[in-house]
Amino acid sequence: MNHVEHRLAGWGNYPVEPGWVCRPHRLDALRQLLVGGDQPDYISRGLGRSYGDSSLNGDRGVIMQTGRNCFLDVDAQSGVLECEAGLSFAEIIEHLLPRGWFLPTTPGTRFVTVGGAIAADIHGKNHHRNGSFGGAVLDLELMVASGEVIRCSPTENSDVFWATVGGMGLTGVILSARIQLTPVETSYVRVDYQRTRNLDETLERFSQTDADYQYSVAWIDSLSRGRSLGRSVIMLGNNASRSQLSPRQRQSPLEASPPRSRSVPFYLPKIALNPWSVQAFNSLYYEVHRDGSRLVDYYKFFYPLDSLLQWNRIYGRRGVVQYQALFPRETSRRGLKELMDKIASSRLPSFLAVLKSSGSAGQGILSYMYPGHTLALDFPVTAGLRPFLKELDELLLQHGGRLYLAKDATMSAETFAAMYPRLNEFKQIKSRIDPENRFVSSQARRLGIVESS
Repeated sequence: MNHVEHRLAGWGNYPVEPGWVCRPHRLDALRQLLVGGDQPDYISRGLGRSYGDSSLNGDRGVIMQTGRNCFLDVDAQSGVLECEAGLSFAEIIEHLLPRGWFLPTTPGTRFVTVGGAIAADIHGKNHHRNGSFGGAVLDLELMVASGEVIRCSPTENSDVFWATVGGMGLTGVILSARIQLTPVETSYVRVDYQRTRNLDETLERFSQTDADYQYSVAWIDSLSRGRSLGRSVIMLGNNASRSQLSPRQRQSPLEASPPRSRSVPFYLPKIALNPWSVQAFNSLYYEVHRDGSRLVDYYKFFYPLDSLLQWNRIYGRRGVVQYQALFPRETSRRGLKELMDKIASSRLPSFLAVLKSSGSAGQGILSYMYPGHTLALDFPVTAGLRPFLKELDELLLQHGGRLYLAKDATMSAETFAAMYPRLNEFKQIKSRIDPENRFVSSQARRLGIVESS
C-alpha cells in the first residue's frame, strides 16, 4: 500500500511532525499493512482534533480512518447506532437528530470521529450526570496487531475493551462500534446564565445545581486576581421540551442547522494574544453576559467554536497547548485556587478557560475523569511555556490531580506514571495483544507507554 509523507499536527499545531500516511479502506488491506507494512509501527488518526501528539508518529506510519465512515445500522426504537469508526459526530447529528436521537455526550466540537471518541473516552458538559463516552459504548470491533478482528464489550474480552476505551489507539485499530444514543424531544437547550464573583461562588453554584441541570459549564476569567479570582459566567442547561418552544419552533422541534461558517484566513501574529488583549476580552465577556435564561439550539450550545473554521490559527504559527487539569473533589477548591493564582501571576494569557464539574470515574484503564472539577486552559506556545507547565504539573500532583491525554503535549513520563496508577495494567494487556508494539504514537514514546526505538 502506498504511503505518502505529510507534515502532521494535532489541533494545537504543536508539535508538528512528519508522518507516512496510508488510507486502507478494505479490511484485507489494513490486515496486510499491520502484518507486513513498510513502517515499523502505526497509529490511527481520525479528524485530528486531539491537541498534542497522540495521533502523530514521528516519521512513521499513520492510518487515516476518515474513509471508513459508514452507518451500519440504526435501531429507530432503541436508539442503538452501529457504525464504522471513522463516522463523525457531525454526520451522526445531521442524520439522526431530525429523528429524535442525539449523542450520549459530546466534546466542544462535532468534528471528531467515533473511533477517536472511544480512544480518548471523551466527556462533555453532562459528565456530572452521564459520565464519559465509553459508558455508552455497547461493544466494538478491534483489529489487533496480528490482523485478527476481535469483538470487545464490557462482558466479552472486557480487559481489552477497557484498555481500548481511553487507550489512545494503542491497542489496535477500532473498526466499528455500537453506541447507545439519547432520545431528545427538541433540538434546543434551555440555558440559564449566571455570573459569579469568584471561584468559591462558582464551585458553590455547581454544587447547588448539579442535580437539577443536565449540562453545566463555566467560562472563567483566567487573569482575574484577588477577591475576583475565578470569576465566571456559568451556563446551566436542560434539554428543552416541546412545550417550552415558541409556536413557530413547535412546527419543526427537531430542526437544526449549523450556523454559517467563517474561517480564520491566516495565522495571527504572536502579539495578537497578550495579557492586555486577553484581559480586555475577558472583561467584555463578563460584562455582556448578564443573568438570565434563553433557548439555544444544539449547534450554538454544544459547538460555539465550530462556526469559526481553523480558529486554532488565532494562536499563531507556533501553536497552542491546551492544559486540562482534573482535581479530585476533596482538593479541588484549594488546588484550583493555587493553579489560577499561579496563572494570573505569571501573566501568561489563556484565551479560553473552561471549568466543568465531573461525576463518576471513567471505567477505562487510562480514562481521565473521576469525581471533581476539570479546568481547561489554552496557552500559546512561547519560549518559557514548557518550564511553566512543569510547575503546574507539580502543583497538580500535590493535589492528586491528573492531565487529559487527548490534550497533553508536554507531560513527562514520570508525571504520567504518577497520575495514572493503572499504567502497568494497561501495559500488560497491550504486551499480550501487541507484543511487537505495532501500535505506537509520539505521545506513547514520550510518556514511556512504549520504549523509544
